[in-house]
Amino acid sequence: MKKIGLALGGGGAKGFAHLPILEVFDELGIKPDCITGTSIGGILGALYASGQSARDIVEMFQKLITPPDARFRDMIRSKDMLQIVKLIDPHISLKPNGLLKGEKLLYYLYDQMQVSTFEELSIPLKVVATDFWRKEQVVFDSGALLRAVRASMALPYIFAPVVDEDRVLVDGGLVNNVPHDLLDPDCDLRIAVDLSGQKSKPVTKIPSPRDAIMHTYQVMMDTIAAERLKNHPVDIYICPPLLDVEILDFHKPWEIYQQALPAKDPFKRQLEQAFTEGPKRRKWTWKRK
Repeated sequence: MKKIGLALGGGGAKGFAHLPILEVFDELGIKPDCITGTSIGGILGALYASGQSARDIVEMFQKLITPPDARFRDMIRSKDMLQIVKLIDPHISLKPNGLLKGEKLLYYLYDQMQVSTFEELSIPLKVVATDFWRKEQVVFDSGALLRAVRASMALPYIFAPVVDEDRVLVDGGLVNNVPHDLLDPDCDLRIAVDLSGQKSKPVTKIPSPRDAIMHTYQVMMDTIAAERLKNHPVDIYICPPLLDVEILDFHKPWEIYQQALPAKDPFKRQLEQAFTEGPKRRKWTWKRK
């Protein structure tokens, strides 16, 4: 039996694009033998490693937001939409320690996982954060799970950092947004999911302060991810076809999910093929016509 490693990249709201990929594992009755994740990839990795199926995770978020066919005005008026707004505020505020603490969202997810430590997970997990002042990667694979995930998603100016002993920890995407290099070295099949996405057409407008901050993060994370891929190639590198999706677009989860669906069937075929013929190293990037 081949040993499978799965790396889930960061990207804020783009993380909903991970769900079709996780659905493939469930549909084939296959589980990764190890998972690594950064930011939203760490959150979804923790949920999946705790024993939740992709469908469980989808239903979890459906409890917080309205159905995908609801009109926008109905979403605004609905009680469920107000719940998600309370969990994740899409507006930037340049407070020194970040706008949001992030605990509400994490405690909700924590309740669904019903585990509190890495050791209780059914699949080994590594979560990446950044030591802000030392400018280095921090990898969590043991101990308290919630604190590690909280640190991994602490994007500066949005979520408050986590102080851990003598370290100030922020979002892991600043150093390693697609942490496939942290997968166990004896994996027979290494799979990475990169949520960088793209613009549907060239943009010529001068960026607002908010756009400047968000896109600067994205440029930096994409550049680091590209360099790591050169030095640490994987067998399957998936780039879901996300167009015009921003890190803070938590108000349109089902649109993001739908955009990622074209990645599902090709990945499913490739995963089935890997178990019959062996992996063929390939990078996928789907572009809409």
